[in-house]
Amino acid sequence: MADMTQWEYATIPLIIHNTKGILDQWGDDGWELVTVLPGPDGNAPVAYLKRPKQA
Repeated sequence: MADMTQWEYATIPLIIHNTKGILDQWGDDGWELVTVLPGPDGNAPVAYLKRPKQA
């Protein structure tokens, strides 16, 4: 049986005027954007990211 990929996850608040810069920085660190949802405070959206766990 093939090894299953194990994932780690992160949630980060997004600052609207710098969304691309924030996501680019996380992407450079190997994170993949899964989705963006409204934040719990109703203001800043929250990005949900994942990347394979390092062995």
